[in-house]
Amino acid sequence: MNAFLQKFALVVAGVLQGFDRVVFKGKLRELYRPDGMNCLLGVNHVRRGQFKAYAAETTKKVMAASLLAKAKELDRFRYLNSGSTDKEEVARAIALKHDVREGLVCVLQCVEPCWTFDTAKKPDGQLIVRGERGKCSHLYHYFIHPRFGWMYVRLQTWFPFELQIGINGREWLARQMDRENLKYTRSDNKFPWVENWHRAQELFDEQQRTDWVEELNALQRQVHPTHPDLLGDMARDYNWTVFQSEFATDVAFQSARELEACFERWLRQAWLTYDSVDVLRFLGRSGVIGKKSTVAVETSQHAHFEGKRIKHWVNNNSLKMYSHANVLRVEMTINCPEEIKAFRRSNTVLRPRWSYMWRPLRRSVEDIPHRVVVGEKANDRYLETLATLVETRTVRAFIEPLTRRVPEPAGRKEVSTPRYVRGLNPLKTEDANLLTALSDPKWMVQGLRNRDLVTALYTDTAQDDKEKRRRSSRVTRLLRLMRGHGLLDKIPGTHRYQLAPEARAKIQSVLALRNANADQLTSNAA
Repeated sequence: MNAFLQKFALVVAGVLQGFDRVVFKGKLRELYRPDGMNCLLGVNHVRRGQFKAYAAETTKKVMAASLLAKAKELDRFRYLNSGSTDKEEVARAIALKHDVREGLVCVLQCVEPCWTFDTAKKPDGQLIVRGERGKCSHLYHYFIHPRFGWMYVRLQTWFPFELQIGINGREWLARQMDRENLKYTRSDNKFPWVENWHRAQELFDEQQRTDWVEELNALQRQVHPTHPDLLGDMARDYNWTVFQSEFATDVAFQSARELEACFERWLRQAWLTYDSVDVLRFLGRSGVIGKKSTVAVETSQHAHFEGKRIKHWVNNNSLKMYSHANVLRVEMTINCPEEIKAFRRSNTVLRPRWSYMWRPLRRSVEDIPHRVVVGEKANDRYLETLATLVETRTVRAFIEPLTRRVPEPAGRKEVSTPRYVRGLNPLKTEDANLLTALSDPKWMVQGLRNRDLVTALYTDTAQDDKEKRRRSSRVTRLLRLMRGHGLLDKIPGTHRYQLAPEARAKIQSVLALRNANADQLTSNAA
């Protein structure tokens, strides 16, 4: 994001990066196994034919021990006839009516689809308990938590008693700033102005050091205190996973007018120029889309009362950009972490040298730090590309330095006589092909290597080892040439290279000038 901030430093007031909405799931994993419920009944000496009566009695205990009675006493209980009712809206209306400032807001009850259990007979007539899709009653507990702020906990009141907890990172940040008496202005879920942006980001970063298991278990004990005693001799702890997460980067401009001057152009250019490959790279999907690929990439635009937004989907994960007042938000939503790679350890790998590899992101709360890294990089790549869409400098300012001879980048050995690399000629086909290859968005994720550039520049396969070495040597010289002109930076400790912060703007300007026809140039000059 450095290139974006450098370009708009005069009009940007501050930046906040962190989680927006995060939804957790708590499950008793043992009960989801094929014979999980049968094992539970067995260890507790419950006959299969008695399952429904046993489950109904257990449900009564769960509801009696929850905060349902307290909510009814305070007149903050509502039974909703439809599961599609906006529960957030109902809860906020109750909070406003009763002037709730902290603690329990209300309890809402409704019947919703879920994974549950019922009895069935095998072909041989044996009675079993099996899992299936069904419906049961759920209790939504809304709180104004002293630490998390506005949040909810949903409890399934029938086996397997699944829990769902929804919190908001910005709501949490507001509580942190209140405790430090840090002044700010809030609009919906954004902060158009903060007294100290740097300190606010430090508070935001503290959220990443949360002991999620302990915090989520504390919330479970509050709404479901009968656990784990109701499981009898098969007592197990809840396993916590992240069902959905939204990582948002908010760039607050000095005024809404300053943002509007650029936003319409960004929106139009993103709609017209970002193709499927670009979107995949933004979301960290490297590689080439094959003919048999099942990746579904979609882009849509939408105008709503707050402003306009563009959203890109890659299967069930998405990246969107929209404006609200003077805030530009880029937000990555992860619904399917299995489709995203993270540089992490594997619990099954024993040898130290294989400890860290690019592996699929897991749903476990253990991988929340990796979600932060993935979301931050995706948003940064999007903003870096936006920075190249608004450029006030002339093409001459970009091209002229590239045409001059410059010192060769420093190597491992010091030389007494400085060496130079040649200038670039953007009109020459060889140099244009090189710049076109470097501008490919797929290098934004993990950088490029010598072999990658060889593949991009040579469409045919080398016939022998001598030709392979010749091509590799030529690409080595080209990499040195690009580094000399400041277009490539070497990634420390690797054999990979990435585009420098200013390189993408320079390359796109050069290629745009090269591909423009005479009529376009003369009409613009006039």
